[in-house]
This record gives sequence, C-alpha cells and structure tokens, in this order.
Amino acid sequence: MIGKELIKKQLDFALKETNLSIGTKYKGKVRDNYLLGKKRIIITTDRISAFDRVLTAIPFKGQVLNQMAAFWFEKTKHICKNHVLEVPDPNVMVVKECEALPVEAVVRAYITGVTTTSIWYNYQKGIRNFCGNPLPEGLKKNQKLKEPIFTPSTKAEKSFHDESVGKAEILKRNLLTEGQFERMKEISFKLFELGSKLVEKQGIILVDTKYEFGLLGGEFVLIDEIHTPDSSRFWFKDTYKELFEKGEEQRKIDKEYIREYLANKGFTGQGEIPEIPDEIRIEAALRYIQAFELVTGQQFKAKVGDIKQRIINNLKKGGYL
Repeated sequence: MIGKELIKKQLDFALKETNLSIGTKYKGKVRDNYLLGKKRIIITTDRISAFDRVLTAIPFKGQVLNQMAAFWFEKTKHICKNHVLEVPDPNVMVVKECEALPVEAVVRAYITGVTTTSIWYNYQKGIRNFCGNPLPEGLKKNQKLKEPIFTPSTKAEKSFHDESVGKAEILKRNLLTEGQFERMKEISFKLFELGSKLVEKQGIILVDTKYEFGLLGGEFVLIDEIHTPDSSRFWFKDTYKELFEKGEEQRKIDKEYIREYLANKGFTGQGEIPEIPDEIRIEAALRYIQAFELVTGQQFKAKVGDIKQRIINNLKKGGYL
C-alpha cells in the first residue's frame, strides 16, 4: 500500500477545486460538476466534508472515491441502472444527466454514529422510533440491529443540515410519491445486501450507507457514489465482537476518523472549523487508500503530481476540452 512519505509529498497537490471553461459549473461539497446538455462531467476533488461543512483536502481522496464508485457501479448494475458513461481520469466520471430525487436513501445495520442525523445520537436522546423504525430498549452503541433498517434523509441546501425523516413525512412534504418511496427502499436493501456480502469476503462489515437516485425517462437510476468511505461506514469483522463486548470503539475505515477528531475538539458543525494538522490529513489519506484496497481487493495506484493538469489532459483526449 502507498505509504506516508508519498502521501506527504502529495499534500501540496491535493485537489481543492477545479475551474474548467466548459458547460455550467455546479460545486458540491466534494465534487465539481460541469453540465453539458445531456451529459455531466463529475470531478471528485480531495475535499472532505463532515457535519455538512467542507473541512480540508485529503491527498488522493478524490481518486479513491471515484475509482471505488466506478467499481461498485459496475458490480451493482444488474440491480439498478446507473448514470456512468465513462471514467476518462482517476478523478473524473462522465455520466448521463438525470433528474436527482430530493431524498437520500440510508440503510443501517448497526446503531452507531456521532452526527445529529445518526441513529445512536437520536437513541441517546430517548428516541425509540427512528424514521418509522421502532427500536427496543437496552441497545448499546455499535450493536447490530435485528435486521437492516431504512432511514431516509432530506438533501439540505447549503448552510442547512440534512434531516432524517420517515415515510409519512416524505409523503407529506411531497418529496416522493409512495411508489417512488417503496421502489427506493426495495432497491436500497438489495444494494446493501450485495455490498455487505461482497465486503464480508474481504473481512469487512458494511455498517451503514447512503444511496442517491435520479430519474431518467421515468426510470430509477443510481447516481453520485456508492459504497465509498464518504457514503458508507466500514468496520473490521475480526475484532468487532471483542471490541463491542468491551464497550470500545470499532476499528474503522471511513471518514468517521475526521469527524471524531473534530468532535473531540468540540466541533460538531457550528462555528469556526479547528485547524486540521498535516499528520491528521496523512492518516486520513492512508485510511481512504486502505478502504479502497480492502473493499475492492485491488491495489491502489497513484503518483505524486499536479492532478489538475492530468485531468485537463485526459479530458482533452476524450474530446471534452
């Protein structure tokens, strides 16, 4: 696996943003989108967000996310069509333009988390019905649920927080039709089941995840990303039982590392973002790379250098610039 020294050399090249002179640009928390009629160029930057805030840039993170998403889109296309057309660069995906649905599909198999939309945060507050899912008394943090549950979330506008909501509230707000809700739920459980089985073979637990869907010609299409460290929580299977019985935190391979670092500094989304030292950024990068290799079973390959120029060169080759 790529080591700390190589990651350290890439710190100054971490991709914070792009400014291409094509199409109409839309900047998300992590991705820079360029709309070109019926196509969209998605550039996954190295930005990392948590608590609905963009925090810093993690070397090679964008490449990890883009290549993991491409891996999973290919593995799951028999369950649900996706928007991918091609991957012309390690950080770039060219996709079909879809009508994004205003609800994120979230599936959880364990009770955990630190954000205000997490199931453990709400359980600690005394909530025993989470997004329409009744929860028994006596659950402990990181405990496996009897079966995975569906806990959708609204997509917040900038400067606002996502909100976990149940079916009744989604229908009341006219965010989805009942048919769309049930279809989203059905597909999400199938995707989660497949993802769980595949990562289990690698000694990994898929704890929870989110999926985003769009409509293309009235048909459901999987968009954005799937089973990456930004959209999913992964734990190591071999130490799960021992750590849970001791009441200790699980070994993680997701962006919870950054969330917990900031939470320990007293930051949970409000006020000024604390400084994130280089050693924390390097460790986060290592965890992203580790996630790629453990989850996909493939070796992560990357070089130190100017990502922006490489992207421009590859987009020119593809006839997009």
